[in-house]
Amino acid sequence: MRTALIVFWMLFFSATSALAQVSIGIGLPSVSIGINLPLFPELVRVPGHPVYYAPRLNSNYFFYDGMYWVYQGDNWYASSWYNGPWGLVGPEVVPLFVLRIPVRYYRVPPPYFQGWRREAPPRWGEHWGRGWEQQRSGWDRWDRKSAPAPAPLPVYQRKYAGDRYPQVEQQHALHGSNYRYQPRDTVVRQHYQERALQRAPAPPQRGQQAAPQRGQQAAPQQRSPAQQDRQTPKSSQRDVPQVKGASQEPRRAQGQEKDRDKGEDRGQDRKR
Repeated sequence: MRTALIVFWMLFFSATSALAQVSIGIGLPSVSIGINLPLFPELVRVPGHPVYYAPRLNSNYFFYDGMYWVYQGDNWYASSWYNGPWGLVGPEVVPLFVLRIPVRYYRVPPPYFQGWRREAPPRWGEHWGRGWEQQRSGWDRWDRKSAPAPAPLPVYQRKYAGDRYPQVEQQHALHGSNYRYQPRDTVVRQHYQERALQRAPAPPQRGQQAAPQRGQQAAPQQRSPAQQDRQTPKSSQRDVPQVKGASQEPRRAQGQEKDRDKGEDRGQDRKR
């Protein structure tokens, strides 16, 4: 009996830990949820909400705060690109304005939506339980007049369709250079910060110099003493007067003066 209780508590805590990890934020974009969009979808504004929905898709597909949101299989998923890949989002951190989307804008509502008011948001408290409702207390109460403006649609993604749809590594770079919107929701901001950290280059290893940035000059490399001896230019001998040549010039000049003196003496002797 004691062994059975120990096994039960181990399984309970492992399951609780797994749920807590899912609920931290948006998971890594690696989940396939069966959505395969060949083109950028048509998105229409939900009246009175800073959210768009896709009326022509057979899916609960939305756009809010710079990201796409899908409700499928009792789970929420998010992606920064219209055709994924998707990251799992825990119910404790789903943005409030996503939770407030009225029932009528779910194109494929789950069976438990039946009987709920079409103009009101889903009864998430009934579905996710009292613990969730206490944690997200007041999620369905808000001033419609103070709703923020919707984020601009990332229409640049229209040219990336079919075979041109980018891989995950390319998606981050393209999104960062083409979509300048700054998200408001804390979970969405955290998601983009984590992606930015993953894209940041690794620091140079010890003994290696980082490549100079644009407009900067590379730092001069240090040379060993042997290299400095080889690199140091030898003293120019042309600039230093030669001792031998310097001693010969005065002697040659003195010899010429003696020859002139002898010539003058001979000339005077002849006149005599």
